Amino acid sequence: MSDKNKAFFGHPVGLSTLFASEMWERFSYYGMRALLVLFLTAQFATGGFDMAELDAFTIYGIFTGLVYVTPIFGGILADKVLGQRKSIYIGGLTMAIGQFLLASSAWLHGADTALETRQTLFYSGLGILIAGNGFFKPNISTMVGELYDNNDPRKDGGFTIFYMGINIGAFLSPLVTGKLGEQVAWQYGFLAAGIGMVIGTTWFFFRSHTLGHIGMPPKVKSERVRLAIKDWINVLTYVVCVVAAIFAVILGWGALPSVLTTAIIYILAIGGVIVLGTNIYKGTSGKTEWSRIGVILILAVFNMFFWAGFEQAGTTFNVFARDNTQRMIFNWEIPATWFQSVNAIFIVLFAPVFSVLWTVLDKRKLNPNTPMKFAWGMILLALGFVIMAFAYTRSTAGDTVRLISPLWLCSVYLLHTFGELCLSPIGLSMVTKLSPPKLVSTMMGIWMGSWAAGNFVASQMKAISMKLQDAIGADIQVFWMIAIQSAIIGAILIALSPWLKRMMHGIK
Repeated sequence: MSDKNKAFFGHPVGLSTLFASEMWERFSYYGMRALLVLFLTAQFATGGFDMAELDAFTIYGIFTGLVYVTPIFGGILADKVLGQRKSIYIGGLTMAIGQFLLASSAWLHGADTALETRQTLFYSGLGILIAGNGFFKPNISTMVGELYDNNDPRKDGGFTIFYMGINIGAFLSPLVTGKLGEQVAWQYGFLAAGIGMVIGTTWFFFRSHTLGHIGMPPKVKSERVRLAIKDWINVLTYVVCVVAAIFAVILGWGALPSVLTTAIIYILAIGGVIVLGTNIYKGTSGKTEWSRIGVILILAVFNMFFWAGFEQAGTTFNVFARDNTQRMIFNWEIPATWFQSVNAIFIVLFAPVFSVLWTVLDKRKLNPNTPMKFAWGMILLALGFVIMAFAYTRSTAGDTVRLISPLWLCSVYLLHTFGELCLSPIGLSMVTKLSPPKLVSTMMGIWMGSWAAGNFVASQMKAISMKLQDAIGADIQVFWMIAIQSAIIGAILIALSPWLKRMMHGIK
């Protein structure tokens, strides 16, 4: 690789294109997500839907789960038909339309618009966002991996820098969309999220030349570095079809009997598993490729358990910040939700440090293999929950709740951030290294499916601890339960590390 391509913190210049595009996409996603429950539960008079909290939580859970499922199918389409580049354009344009539909569902509240019409716009917007994310999310990560050779020591560092872009977007978006949505009008918050998506897609278009041939459709000549007019017609056709299909589903779904809708969901799920399995079977050949596929699938299970712990940030940690943390500074109270930004701040601060760390360790032949880095991530997660368990005991040991320093929560987030940097960007890099060439986006979609499972399990951890408590007749604090679980899984990963390393067949 020539020196002219080492123009972004010592990495290929194409990384800057993908970094900024993903930053704006995450700005759009996290900005919308920050508003979703507040918007649904807001009164009709302010543009909301006056929905009960539990109903709003259900919609939120379904949405945040499905955005990690659709990348499986978007990855398959990219691998087999579209290529990553067209998929990103389809996803970006589609998600922008979804955000604008959410904005319109709020905008029309004062125009004597029927509630059913607003609901159709809202649910269609969510569905279009979910579908668009499936096209965008796995493929931009795949393109990061294609900037490097498999054994390039900069690859893990490149994914870490890319991950920093994700968190810059996640940090900034609630500050902009949250203020506009809550304090001006809901539609302006969603509109800002949509504009962010347009900016990200436009940036990708004007900077696509920095990517060379990477991400072009299959069977295209290697000297072609830009999409042709027929490719753009194809992109717009997909966008129109996705938007029309989602509208058709939303309009027709309510008219179907519940038994039929349940049957359709099961059929789609089973069909999806069959298609996925068939695609992997046909795209994988030889003992080495199957062995590497096995590593991805095994680590995906461990990845699910990591996120089941990590995602307590939005549930039990959030409640702890609200009820058990001293948040007063003189006469000003820190909003409990602001603690959700601590992780993103730490990622931005420490991602470059970890990027340099892996390179330095590699030069000294001390760079841990991927499974061992996963073990580090799980152990750091466990240590964070040990601190959280002590903090909870300190706060609730007396007859009344004792408000404790916010430094307890911040220290937990710091350890969990370190664990995330050992596992999440490394996992993205690992998938691009180990996947067969024809299945990179497909396997990236499966990897993100493990995130979806982790998010769902995270929502059940409190209930699981309560059921265990009833079963054995002893107090079980959820934080201790997760700490012990994470430590055991970390120990298992350490034990499996040599075996998994052999299964990787020379890939670090």
